[in-house]
Amino acid sequence: MAGDGAARGAAVSDERPRVRLDQPQVRRISPLPAYDPEAFGRLSEKIARFLGTGRFIVWMTVVIVVWVAWNALAPRHLRWDPYPFIFLTLMLSLQASYAAPLILLAQNRQADRDRVNLEQDRKANERSIADTEYLTREVAALRLGLGEVATRDWIRSELQDLRRDIGPRQRADAE
Repeated sequence: MAGDGAARGAAVSDERPRVRLDQPQVRRISPLPAYDPEAFGRLSEKIARFLGTGRFIVWMTVVIVVWVAWNALAPRHLRWDPYPFIFLTLMLSLQASYAAPLILLAQNRQADRDRVNLEQDRKANERSIADTEYLTREVAALRLGLGEVATRDWIRSELQDLRRDIGPRQRADAE
């Protein structure tokens, strides 16, 4: 009986179980550590933003110059990476192997944000176009309506015509 309720709750529409909000989630036991993907994404963006600055280039240059100078000029027993600087090459490769995916992750997140912003802009443009078309129809209707309304100039010209017509009649009646 309990299996029937679980089967109904896990009805499959697109090969994924449906989430039930009226029941607590079943915790999956995983050997991998749990992490917040959003927090990791924000951290990767901060790192990528820092890697793209002049400050990073300056600090990286200082570290490399100090590394090379120390390992070339220090007494032999204090050097940790002699001339071909294999360990320095390893450190730079390690840094590059982490920097590249972090930069790509940050770019993907930015592309997602750009896509959402583009969709919002498109919807706002559609609303603006619809509003503009509505206002254009309203202005056209007002123009048509004003074409049928007597304007001040038209009334004035009609009154002047009537005065011209009535003027000779009044003189004729007065005589």
